[in-house]
Amino acid sequence: MLLLPKFDYYEPKELTEACRLLSETGSKAKIIAGGTDILVNMKKGLISPKVLVSLGRISRLSEVERMNKSITIGSHLIIAKLAEFDLIRKRFSILASAAKVLGSPLVRNRATIGGNIVTARPAADLPPVLMALGAKVKLKSRRSEREVALDDFFIGPGATVIKPDEILTRVIIPETPSYTGGHYIKLGHRKALEIAIVAVASKITLNKPDGVIKDAKIVLSAVAPKAVHAKSAEEVLIGEKPSAKLFEEAASLAMNDCKPITDIRGGVDYRQAMVEILTRRTLSFAWKEAKKGKKQ
Repeated sequence: MLLLPKFDYYEPKELTEACRLLSETGSKAKIIAGGTDILVNMKKGLISPKVLVSLGRISRLSEVERMNKSITIGSHLIIAKLAEFDLIRKRFSILASAAKVLGSPLVRNRATIGGNIVTARPAADLPPVLMALGAKVKLKSRRSEREVALDDFFIGPGATVIKPDEILTRVIIPETPSYTGGHYIKLGHRKALEIAIVAVASKITLNKPDGVIKDAKIVLSAVAPKAVHAKSAEEVLIGEKPSAKLFEEAASLAMNDCKPITDIRGGVDYRQAMVEILTRRTLSFAWKEAKKGKKQ
């Protein structure tokens, strides 16, 4: 049985207090949210913080609000609850769908949206969807606060731009226009507790129900050190009328945009082939949603 090392534990009720604790304890401290990653890593001896600062009692970090033409989600919102909010389920169904396939029910009822982001796993489920939605994150320290586009947040596996004294407090998603649709597909060997072999999140916006594509996002996961946009595939879609042929062309470009590796879960050729298939499928589903005129 693996035991946790000794540490001091704090449960501040205010965000300012959490920032103060993090500032004063410096490199000795770590933030704990759901604990599904950090506690496992501590038991394995991969990290040994002397101080854990919990966000669990800061109620405002579990709130979902609509403000300034955006939806803001508190970083401590439990993933299982994402799909329970009408605001998310109706306006960002792609995010609610991704939340439902993340880990097991046990993990979804403990893990938080902020935790799934800051761990910066190349195969994490929520980052590619949030990137497709154009999300930003709010980072707060004792002395400052800033917003960072999620596209610029990740550096590599387990690495982000967040500073040691900063806390990810909110995820900000801009409201999408009408005639927008999105879809997320995750490929794995099992239906639960699966780390993606390949995952693709696609979002398109039409200028009218039977019109052309005026905006497109395709984000690939588990095929690079971090989730990446298939930029050439996105570009080929703009200004074009959706069709099976167009989506095949975009899917082929997406396959060339990724740089997967071979590991225990899959080889390079297999992953590239799956990127092509999943890109085509997600674009087709996104198109069907976009034609309905609903906001994604």
